[in-house]
Amino acid sequence: MKTRCVFSTPDLAAARAFMSAARQAGIPDDGISLIAREDIELQEVPDHRMTAGTDFYPAAARGAACGGGTGVLLGLIAVAVPPLGVTLAGAAAIALAGAAVGCWTGALIGTDVPDAVHRKFKDEIAQGRILVVIDATKDALGTACPALLATGAKHLPLHAHPEVPQLAGAA
Repeated sequence: MKTRCVFSTPDLAAARAFMSAARQAGIPDDGISLIAREDIELQEVPDHRMTAGTDFYPAAARGAACGGGTGVLLGLIAVAVPPLGVTLAGAAAIALAGAAVGCWTGALIGTDVPDAVHRKFKDEIAQGRILVVIDATKDALGTACPALLATGAKHLPLHAHPEVPQLAGAA
């Protein structure tokens, strides 16, 4: 299972040095992404390095789960009420319809909600700092930690309890 860690760098040159150190320490290239102020992203950050700025996919998944659960509940109630005459196949169709509507609604809402990293570190981003987001296993992060911190990047705690013990003192 991958863990997400966020580091703050003062500029793109420092972010590039950090990314190089991360790759040399064994962090896969697809586990490294950048977040910056919009004007910096447009001018200097390559598209494949930018993270999604919204909660579109997580919101769609939550919507599908909630809508599907609601659909199952309503479908079972419809089966249990004899005058409605709904079969189990009808209940399954109601569940699928609920999941589809929930997914669609969640996705629409998620397009307007900033993702967790953008929400938590909006001040860092507004100050023009470039955030480097690392998605890797705890073992890989533990091994890479000394090299990452040696670049001068500042570890930003994303969660209340840091998931990688070696990074706890870096915040």
